[in-house]
Amino acid sequence: MLKDGNNLKVSYLAVLLAAVVLYAATCASGSLWQDSGVYQYRIWHNDIEGELGLALSHPLYHIIGIGVKYIPIGEFGHRINLISAFAGAFAVANLFLLLRLWLKKNSPAILGAITLALSHTFWRHCVIAEDYTLYAALLLAELLMLLQYVKTKRVVFLYFLGLFNGLAIATHMFASIGFACYAVFLIVLLVQKHIRLRDLGVIVGLWVIGAAPYEYLFITKYIQTGDFSATLSSALFGERWQSDVFNMGLSARLIKENVILLVYNFPTPNVIFFFAGIYGLKKLSPGRGFKNILLALLALFFVFAFRYTVPDRYAFFIPFYCLVCILFGVGFHLLISLSTHKVLAYLVFIFAVLPIPIYIIAPAAAEKMQFGLPTRGDIPYRNDYRWFLRPWKTGYRGAERFADKVFSKLESGAVVYADITMVYPLLYAQQVKGKRADIRIISQNASSEGLPVLSEKPLETWLSEGEVYAVSEVRGSKREGIVWKIIE
Repeated sequence: MLKDGNNLKVSYLAVLLAAVVLYAATCASGSLWQDSGVYQYRIWHNDIEGELGLALSHPLYHIIGIGVKYIPIGEFGHRINLISAFAGAFAVANLFLLLRLWLKKNSPAILGAITLALSHTFWRHCVIAEDYTLYAALLLAELLMLLQYVKTKRVVFLYFLGLFNGLAIATHMFASIGFACYAVFLIVLLVQKHIRLRDLGVIVGLWVIGAAPYEYLFITKYIQTGDFSATLSSALFGERWQSDVFNMGLSARLIKENVILLVYNFPTPNVIFFFAGIYGLKKLSPGRGFKNILLALLALFFVFAFRYTVPDRYAFFIPFYCLVCILFGVGFHLLISLSTHKVLAYLVFIFAVLPIPIYIIAPAAAEKMQFGLPTRGDIPYRNDYRWFLRPWKTGYRGAERFADKVFSKLESGAVVYADITMVYPLLYAQQVKGKRADIRIISQNASSEGLPVLSEKPLETWLSEGEVYAVSEVRGSKREGIVWKIIE
């Protein structure tokens, strides 16, 4: 038994190290666009709340980032991007461990881990500054604790389940879906007298400790505003995303894009194992509660992401993909065994790494066909086909080149207006790297404290104070190289 435990630790560490190497080698090396740029900017300013509402604060991720900020090794932006790489590696290793403990075999656990590690959207978010992989690592840790409780009936695993879900709440409000499922499970256990009220109190206490960063922001916001309903709305939906959260309409375009994204994440015949895994859950699950929670999470995460309407909704499928990859392992275990179907098993593992050449070929093919992507397409130094369809970002410095080019063209005292996608490379170059402090940068939306916005004063006032340029075309502007000069 001890030997098997040691082997399992070695296997877990081997999977973790392999994933770290993959994601660190393919990680973006510096400043980034849009949400990733927001995160870098907020961490640089020690901002754990932001200005977009509590639901978009993700305080645990930013607290970790602030700690990483003070590690005096390498480029600041690269260090922040590597948080996602390490978190993603832990998610892959946790998925491996879950399947290994459940099914008692390495092969289905390895298949599930590889499938998640190489899935497009997950890999893409492992190499840029984002909080999704940290949430995925915590989600899979929750499911590990749930599995161990169902197998052993040791309540200590429920204590850790409460702690990990609290930490997940402090990372992303995705965790509220898991919270609801676990709450029902715990109430059933309490009614059936499998746990005591004292045990439930410990679980709740540890959850409160884990969620403390989010609770702090909620309490602070309520004290500042005195408006509980507005604070609760901010905590659940952010400043302006309530309609997206509750959207129930499905257009043909939305369905088409979602189906394409799903296929692109699992573009091999191995997808059959997902359906086999669903079929085999009843037979292979260690308990009805575990099976029911897996299926509930699978359905809820899918429905939430599929009818969500924000532009980057593809990222919201990541928790669903984690559940899908668990079922890949279960389906493989049910249909194929290395001892009896070695040739088929080897073929399955060849299919598992097939996404890599697909990601190499797809961008050029899509560009040649002028396939429509749900992206802007006007970002300098960024080919959207390669940027979006190829998950790795090794050596990418397009955002830095953009900022350097803009700064090289502008005179002292100029004002630069940049939208929320393109403003952060400029702020990074100016504040992190100390370039062109003589230029004022403004934006339309303030996503962090201290960021100047266009609406602070009328455009006429900005124009009276100096030359005003935009980095994308706006009304009343004419193009001058990489920027547009606003003349009216």
